Order: sequence, then structure tokens, then C-alpha cells
Amino acid sequence: MKDLTVNQYLTQVKALVDNISAAGSNVDHEDIILHILNGLPPSYNAFKTAIRTRPSSIPLDELYSLLISEEINIQKDLAKDTTASMEAVALNAFKNTSLRSAAPDQNRANRGRFSSNRGSSPRPPNSNSRPPHNQSTARVMCQICNKPGHIAMHCWHRTNLSYTPTAPTTQRSFFTNQQNASPTDWYLDSGASSHLTSDPLQLQHPLPYTGSDSISIANGTSLPINSTSQGILPLPNTPRKLYLQKLLHVPSLTHNLLSIQKLTADNDCSVCFDTFGFTIKDNRTNQTILKGRSRDGLYVIPSTTISALHNQHKSTTTWHARLGHPHLQLLQHLARHNSTICISTSTSFQCDSCNVAKSHKLSFTSNEMKTSQPFALVHSDVWGPAPCSSLSGYNYYVLFVHDYSRFSWIYPMHNKAETFLKFQHFFNLIKTQFNTTIKILRSDGGGEYRSTNFSTFLSQHGIQHQMSCPYTPEQNGVSERKHRHLIETTRTLLHAAHLPLKFWLEALHTANYLINQLPSKTLHFDTPYHLLHRQQPSYTHLKTFGCLCYPWLKPSTPNKLHPRSTACIFVGYSPSHKGYKCINIHTGKIHISRHVVFHEHIFPHPIPPSSTLNPLPTTSNSPLTLIPISTISAPPHNPPNSPFVDPVPSSLPSLNSHQLISSTDLPTQSSSSHTTVPPQPSPSELLPTTFPQPHPMITRSKTGHLKPKQQFNLLATQHPHYTPTCFSQATKSVHWRSAMSEEITALQKQGTWSLVPAPANRVILRNRWTFRTKLKPDGTLERYKACLVAQGFNQQFGIDYKDTLSPVAKMPTIRILLTIALHHSWPVFQLDISNAFLHGKLQEEVYMKQPQGFIDETYPDYVCKLHKTIYGLKQAPREWFHTLTNSLQSLGFTFSKSDPSLLLYKHNGIQIYMLLYVDDILISGNDRSIISWLITQLQTQFSLKELGPISFFLGIQVLHKPKGYFLHQSQYAQEILQSAGLTDCQPSQTPIALKLILSYNKFLDSDPKRYRQIAGSLQYLTITRPDIAYTTNRICQRMHSPTEQDFNTLKRLLRYIKGTHSFDLPITRGNLLLTTFSDSDWASDPQDRKSISGFCRFLGNTLVSWCVKKQPTIAKSSTEAEYRSLAAASSDIIWLRRLIADFEVFPNSPTTLLCDNTSALALSNNPVFHARIKHIEIDYHFIRERILSKEIDVQHINSTDQPADILTKPLSLARFTMLRDKLTVQSLEP
Repeated sequence: MKDLTVNQYLTQVKALVDNISAAGSNVDHEDIILHILNGLPPSYNAFKTAIRTRPSSIPLDELYSLLISEEINIQKDLAKDTTASMEAVALNAFKNTSLRSAAPDQNRANRGRFSSNRGSSPRPPNSNSRPPHNQSTARVMCQICNKPGHIAMHCWHRTNLSYTPTAPTTQRSFFTNQQNASPTDWYLDSGASSHLTSDPLQLQHPLPYTGSDSISIANGTSLPINSTSQGILPLPNTPRKLYLQKLLHVPSLTHNLLSIQKLTADNDCSVCFDTFGFTIKDNRTNQTILKGRSRDGLYVIPSTTISALHNQHKSTTTWHARLGHPHLQLLQHLARHNSTICISTSTSFQCDSCNVAKSHKLSFTSNEMKTSQPFALVHSDVWGPAPCSSLSGYNYYVLFVHDYSRFSWIYPMHNKAETFLKFQHFFNLIKTQFNTTIKILRSDGGGEYRSTNFSTFLSQHGIQHQMSCPYTPEQNGVSERKHRHLIETTRTLLHAAHLPLKFWLEALHTANYLINQLPSKTLHFDTPYHLLHRQQPSYTHLKTFGCLCYPWLKPSTPNKLHPRSTACIFVGYSPSHKGYKCINIHTGKIHISRHVVFHEHIFPHPIPPSSTLNPLPTTSNSPLTLIPISTISAPPHNPPNSPFVDPVPSSLPSLNSHQLISSTDLPTQSSSSHTTVPPQPSPSELLPTTFPQPHPMITRSKTGHLKPKQQFNLLATQHPHYTPTCFSQATKSVHWRSAMSEEITALQKQGTWSLVPAPANRVILRNRWTFRTKLKPDGTLERYKACLVAQGFNQQFGIDYKDTLSPVAKMPTIRILLTIALHHSWPVFQLDISNAFLHGKLQEEVYMKQPQGFIDETYPDYVCKLHKTIYGLKQAPREWFHTLTNSLQSLGFTFSKSDPSLLLYKHNGIQIYMLLYVDDILISGNDRSIISWLITQLQTQFSLKELGPISFFLGIQVLHKPKGYFLHQSQYAQEILQSAGLTDCQPSQTPIALKLILSYNKFLDSDPKRYRQIAGSLQYLTITRPDIAYTTNRICQRMHSPTEQDFNTLKRLLRYIKGTHSFDLPITRGNLLLTTFSDSDWASDPQDRKSISGFCRFLGNTLVSWCVKKQPTIAKSSTEAEYRSLAAASSDIIWLRRLIADFEVFPNSPTTLLCDNTSALALSNNPVFHARIKHIEIDYHFIRERILSKEIDVQHINSTDQPADILTKPLSLARFTMLRDKLTVQSLEP
């Protein structure tokens, strides 16, 4: 850079970098900066030192601007040096021995202290030489007369108050010249009251100084203060740092001063001086943290030994977020003892997320005693259920706290029944990793800790179990406080990152990881990690939870041109890898990588819009829309027994104290006679804007052993289709109150009951309100439905009920109806009857209590004598079916002999078919006018609604396309995934592993109830998904005692559904010929060696029926297994032939039954191999009779082309896909 300006020098460097890039090579950013710094002349040494000691790389554009500014400053200093006096006084005092002996106190009194603008004058230029200590006294400047040669104490004008000094002819420098001094050196000064520096690069977040004070030096000059800040002086070879609080920027200074008093007070250290140098020691440990030598009689910390004041680019906010939002006192303690963490020492730091998420009551005084031996005592408690399932489907966690170190472990659980299993895992972990055992376990008295297995295990291993007394959570205070600390930190992490509640488990793991590595005041500012592992934790790898990150994904990219990374959200630290957990923003897939680029100040998850919760008013001036049942005027002791005939009153009476709904408990709402549907919120609006306080998920011991009372605010529900679970919840919403009013109105119109005194010796049934949100086919809200349900499980057979059977439509019948209607181009309409059961007439005497919230104020002690069937009564479905079918028979309908839920209307060539499923009805036929007439007749008797062409029937969406109908349950499949907590799982291409190994060991799954719930919901999904019928059947066979391996099989099926949730079952036009395929898997169950039968039936090109079933007895050969499968398929064929005959479809030839086993084929056609088949029951020879009667024709099919193979065994991906296509299961998506 010789003879070049900074601009010219940087231009040359840029041209060189451009030439290298043009040649095809890239120059690293760090190499460019290093090249620029190496080319700077010695006058830029201070600048180079400041840049090199930065904790992070500096951008090139910022370096350019700083270099140009430094060039201007150097040029100004050189101009001043040419005209400035080369004479200066020594540092803060004249170093002459005679001067020290004459007046040491006067020279030290005001060094580096504030004064009130006394003797203010411009700063003289820096000098480049330093006089020796025996310099003549002529060099001294008098503070009174401003003349050299003497000090103020010896001045003749000291007592002359009227004397006015003359201005000095030459300005004097504050410091003496020193040939080897550096602008980055720091001088220890015992007389300074503050730390002083002239270098702006030494300051972190400087604040302008607004006071009127200045710095007064020994020659009487006052120097202005430009700004204030704090700083940190890092020390070599030690994590300890020296905090520099009250650091003042004084541009007129030539050297940096460290105040001894401030340094020792702020860092709990001491400074010892001797002839050769100084030593700084830690007062707590008495260890030496810094040594230095004296130079020219001054104690200096040179820049050649230690880096200059550390510029803190990682602010307090960043480290506060990285460490999981700890208390500022802990953060400052960490920063004082760890060079990695650099923060401001200001006590005014505030975090909005901490203020929002950590609000709590003030703590009580703790008097607990800690153990002195590792694992002598372990505290434990269970937390949950969570407000929502985690990404992995967990709802609880169990906590274990090591009493000695306060180190904590958390184990997520699906329910509390897993507590014992998780304790076994924890026990084995301690035994293996720490070579010791637990001596005492302290917990509350919850049932999960008092089970027989748990108690036996503790007794066998000699572990003492200490349980807290009932309603005494203080005895388990360590766990309770740890819960609060964990949940507060979890809540804060989620709030700061704007993440929804489903990420609670990821935030919890991160919170626990950070808390274990943070110092605790309880541990005298030691860390649990250090006390347990005897080594200090590292903080260099910590990043801010929820921030934007880009993990390296090269191994998983499809080709060399594909991007190597994608935008992700940082969600914690992997416990089994040395890497970070990052979740893909778009796909939800979790990546674990060591190579991650973080943007810690960017949080990619959308910020939920703020909303204000309307508080519940204390009074309400509007009457409620709930209508109490009134009776016909009658004497108090003789209430009416006739049905209700009065219309709904136009004005509603106010509810009295006997009614459970109080107007003071509800917000003011206008009365409404119908249920309204609120506007649907956007997805971003579904995220909670604030966390409820207090958190609803508290531990049981917070309220002793009582279930905590839940608080609800239906005005600000977090779910768009929130469904209350009880009456008290529903009363807080105007929509559900209106729905209950509609139900009561319908009951009044139907004359459902009358009020009578309670009879003796009769069971009075209770009732309850149930609530359901009815959805449209696209999943949006249609209406709110409230239903009054009698608790019929208390009915007594033969007294208040007899028969209960009620036919409903079979699924094959529905598919056949749609297939034949499509073949003839008939319309298919859907009907719905409101309050269907209320139309059924009750034959027995049944009594029920008055409904909650609608107790008649005139007769509060009377009961309802039921005249009509209501939901919940055992005979209600049967009575409704008889009422409806009697009405249809009067219109000319007859019952189908194959399916009693199918009714036929055939007159003079007119064919009308009506299919019943309780109150959902399908009607089709060849005459639209007759269909319209029949609907009109039914509307005169029932509250019937026309829903138009079939679109959404029994939870099945029916799409109309040119090729036909398409049945699918995509919305239902997604609901199953959501309930299982696997909405973001990785899809699988097959529903079951090719080599399925069923486990029958004693290690049962810890949550069998959850297993059964999911398995049961999958059965309904098979209505349109024959491709999962076999796997669902195998899963359901294990419902009585599922194992962990069974649960893994279930999850694989859910992963397959995740990738195929949009698949449908088409119904297309074609011939109306029946074809059946039959297959079996011999002795496939390794436990009982029973075989699996599977068969599927086509009507033309449409799959109308299929079956997967385990055979009831063991087959001795594959031939026998196949033969039994043929017999079962034959029975179903006969039923189907009779059913399609009701639709005027008469097969002219035997129905083809295809089988791939030649022995079974021969056995069914000819009575051969008698010795091998004589043990087979006569029932299975039913097929021979049907073959002889020309109803069935059994034929052979190659095993490769057998579609029923998919219903009997696991298959490879290629074969599974081929057979799935043969079953016509396909995707809705193009």
C-alpha cells in the first residue's frame, strides 16, 4: 500500500479478486480480509488488532468504510504531530522523585475523576517521546497561573483571589510521549474512578453521554466525555473475563485507563503491585487470573499479550435466547466465568417472552435439605395431559430429578400407564452409566406409582419409596419446582419462536437440556451438569430455538444440480447424535445434521395475529335462548299427562335459581332462534397468540388428588370446530346454547314427554347433553348439533324394554345400488330426517329426569314420562325403523328379502329403491316424478330434508365424474392421522412389512387403549380402501394384548395412509356380471396356525364387496384352507345373486369363482381324495351343491393374476402395487 490511498489500495485488491474469479477459482471471504490487513502499513496496527480480535467475521463493505475513516483519522493525527509540542507530563502525574515526595496526594487527587467543566481546554496533539523520570521541574505546569516550572502549591498567586491567569502559549498533552506505547494498551490506574478509552472500536453499544461532567487531569485540563458503555477484557488461557462497567469514551485521551477500584469491585478480584509488575487474583478461588510487568514505571496490559477490549457482537438478547431464556443473574454469572458468552452488564435488560410466559406467584421460603451422595434420592412426578399431542403423538411426560445435582431427565409418554416402563429405563440408565443404584424414590401418591408391578420392582431392588401425603404437594417440592421451571422455559421458547403448541415436546427437551447446563442459585451458582459429570459444560454450540436454519442435505438430494439445503426450523439438540434437529418448513420432515447454517434473529414460523379476549361480564341484560319446558296449566298435585301442544312462547321467562344456567355466568348475547355458523378462521389464526395463565396442564399434586377444574373461554377457542364435552362448557357459547334450544323446541313439538310425579319402584333414567359439529364434505363447519340422550344403560330388560334389533344398510348394498343406478343412468338422491328417534312411539313405560338447564320452575321435582323414543333408549332405533317402514309400506314399498334395509317400489314398470341407514336415506329409480311424489308424502309425516344428489353419505364423500362415482374418505383418513399424532410422518409405500414377525412376548404396549382406538377407527376406513383390509385385520387381531411390535405395525399402516389418503374406490359403468376371486394363506398365524381367507367380488368393473377373515378351525393342508375359503365365497355369491335380482338383474349363467389352487378346484368339482377330506365338516360341501345347481362355476386362475392375494398376505412393493390396481383403488390426484 506504499504511496497509495486506501481507496486506491482497495481498488487494486478488488481487481485482483475479480481476475482470480474470472479464471474459474473462488476466493474465500476470510482470505480477502486477511490479504487486506496484511497489506496495511504499521500506522494501521491498532486498526488491524481490533479487526482480528472480533468474535465474528466483518463484512467487506463495512471493512471498506472503516478503513477510509481510519485513514482520515491518521492523516489528522500526523498533521497535529508536526505542529504540536514534543513536551508532555508523565502518566497522571509527574514521575520525578522530588515531585512525588513533595505532593503525592495533590497529584493523585483528581486523576481520572469527574469535575464540573473546570479548566476545559482543547486536547493538545499526541507526542512521540517520553522524558525520563528525573526530568527538570521546569516541565511542570502550574494549575493557577498556567506557567511552567512550579506546581500550584508553590505558586505565588495561590492566595491572591483577584489574580487572573494568562492563557498558556502552548497546549500540553495529558500523557508523556512513549516510543513503544500502543493505542490498544491498557494502564492500571489506582486514582481513576472510571475506565477511560479513546478508541471507539473498544465500545459495545455506546450510548451518548448527556451529562455536564468532564474528566479532570493533573494539569487542570478538563476533557469532554463523548459516550458511555460496558465492555469485557478477555484473558488468555482461561475462561474468566474482566468486566469493565462504567466505561467512558474520551476522544482526547491518548491512552486507555483501567480504574483499579472499579475493576476489583465489579469482578470480585484483587490487584497486587510490586517492583516488577502486578498480579490480579480471583478472591473466591485465590487463583491468579492475570500477571503483567511494569514498563517505564507504569503497570500496563499490552496488546501483544492480550487482545483488546472484546467487541460483543453476540448481544445479551442472543445469548439469553440461546440458553433458553434464563434469569439475568444466572446469565451474568455465566458470562463472568466463560469467555464464550459475552453480554452487556446492564441490569435493565427485559425480555417480552419471559414477561408473558413466566408470570407466576412469588415463591415461599425453602427449607429443604439436600443429599450428599449421588442418587441417594431421586424425585419424580408426572405432567399432563398436554393441551395437544406432540409431533410424535405424546401427551404426558415423567420427570426424574437427581437430588444431589438437580440434574433432570424427562421421558415422554402417551399416557400415565407408561410410568413404570419409563422408570425401568431410567433405572437401567443410572445403573449402566453411573455404576450405582437409586436408594430412595420420592413421588406423590398417584396410581401410576402405586401399581403392583411398580411396588414389586422397587421392593426387589431395595429402593425405598417415599410418597407425599394427600393434599401436600410441598413434600414433593423439588419435582414441582422443576416442573414449573421446565414448563415456563418451554412456554417461553414457543412464544419467542412463534411456534404452535404441537412443538411442545421439542421445546421441552431443549429446555431440559439447557437447564441442566445453566448455573443455579440453589447450587450456589454451580451447574447440574458439572455436579453430576465433574466437568464444565460447553456453550459454544448453542443456538436460538425456533430460528431459521439451513442443514446440509447433500446425501439425500436426488442429483448433483439439486439444492443442497432447504429452509428449516431449529427445534433442539439430538440426544443420540452430535448434531442439531431441524424440521423442514414445507414437508415437516426432521433432519439431524452437524453442518447447519443458522440465522438466529429470523423466526420463519408466521407470527399469529394478536387478539383480545373479551372478559366475561358480571351481568347480562339479555335473556338466554334456552327454553325451559313448560306444561299446561294444572293444579300443582295433578300435572298434565298429555303431550305438549303449546307453541314455543315468544317471550322467554327468566331462569330461576333451580336452573343450572345463570345469566351472570355468560357474556351478553342477543337472542337467536337458530344456530349460526361463525366465519372460518385462516390457518394462521388457529395458532394461539398467548399462553393461558395459569397453564391448564398442571400436575395432580397441585390440587392434591383431585381432578383440577378446567377453565374454558368459548369466545376465544383455539380450534375452529371445538366441541364441548359437558353441559357447563356448552353454556359458555352462544352457538351451543342455541343448538340446545333447537333440540328442546323439537322435543316440545313432538310431544316427547309429560311431567308426572316420580313413581315408586321404577328406575328414573338420567340424561345428558351430547354435542357434535356436523361438517360439510370439504371439512368446513355446517352446523352445531346438540342432542339430549337418555342413559339407557340403566334400563331393565322386560320392564322398560324388550327387543332392540334394528336393520341398517350393508356396504355392499350401497355399492350395488350406485353401480346399477349408474348403469341405468338413474339419479341417486340423499334424504335426512331431523330428530328421527323422536318419531318412534314408545310401547313401554319409561321415566326420565328433567333435562339439565331446562327444569320446569313450576314442577322442579317432577319427572318426564316418555311418550316418544329419544336417543339413548335401547329400543329407540327399532321403534324408529318400524315407524318409518310402516309409513313406506303404506305408500306401496315392500322389503327386500336379501337386505331388510332395502325397500322396493315396483308398479307398472316403475322401479324405485330406498335404502335406509337410521335417519340417512338414499332413493333412486327410473321415474323422477314418482320419486318427488314419495318425498312429498314423507315430508307430511316427518321432518325430512332433501340434500340433493348423493355427495356425502355416512362419512363417505361421493364425487361425480364423467366416468362414474368415486368414493373416498380422505378427510376421515387425515383425522385418524391427526388423532394418532402422525400428520407429519414419513409416508410408507406398503401398509405392512414383507416379512411380518408377530411378537407374543410379555412386553405389552404401554398404551393398549390408544392402540384399540386407532385400530377401531381404521376398520371404518376399509369401507373404501380394500388395499388396507388385510393389514387392518391383522392389527385388530392383536387388540386384546398389543405389544410394542404390534404398535410399530400399526404405525407403518398409518404411514402408508399418510401417503395414500387421497386414494378412492371408483364405481364405473360396465356389464352387470358377477365375478369372485378367492384365496387363502395357510397357517399364517404363528400363534394358533389358523389360515386367512380372502375374497373379492366384482359387479362388472366395480368392486362391490371383499372380505378378510381368519378361519375358525385349523386346516391340515393348503388344499383344505383354500377349500374353506371357496365355501365362504360361495355363500356370499348366493346372497349377492339374490340381492341383484331385487334390482331386476338376473344372471343367465353361473357366477364365476376363480381360485389358484388346483387341488381345491378338483375337490370342489369332484368328490376325490376322500381319505384326505373326510374330516371336513359337511357344511363346507355346500359349494358342491351350488356347482351342481349351475349357480357357481369354479375356475382356475394363475397365482400371478390373483387379486385376492392382496387380502391374505404381505406383498412386495411391485406386486402390491399391481394387485392394488387390479382392485381399481386409485388416487384422486391427477
